[in-house]
Amino acid sequence: MSASSNTSSGNSQDHGSAHGGHGSFRSYMIGFGLSVVLTIIPFWLTMTDVLDSRLLAVAIVFILGAGQMIVHIYFFLHMNSRAEEGWLAMSLSFTVLLVVIVLSGSIWVMFHLDENMMPSHDQIERVKSLP
Repeated sequence: MSASSNTSSGNSQDHGSAHGGHGSFRSYMIGFGLSVVLTIIPFWLTMTDVLDSRLLAVAIVFILGAGQMIVHIYFFLHMNSRAEEGWLAMSLSFTVLLVVIVLSGSIWVMFHLDENMMPSHDQIERVKSLP
């Protein structure tokens, strides 16, 4: 073992001190408060039908959901550009890129499924009536 591991006191207060430590109580409470607000607003939008446009409501819910993910990543997972010399931020951005590619591809496929679905009753009758 290395000399630094032998001199460790094993105290729970030393946990994470070499990597910048964990968040303070204040930062956890800020994250919790933001998470609650970012949860209540979409719930209120969908339960009270405040907006006439369903598309606008869905867009607001998605934007607030993305904001909530950022709050969780920053305040609870402590991921920023300084953590581990930026490797965490780079791996997170690569993961986000892959998720966007998979989701957009899935939505594109589902949107265009009607072209490849079974023919309707009218189409079947037209084919039967051909000579």
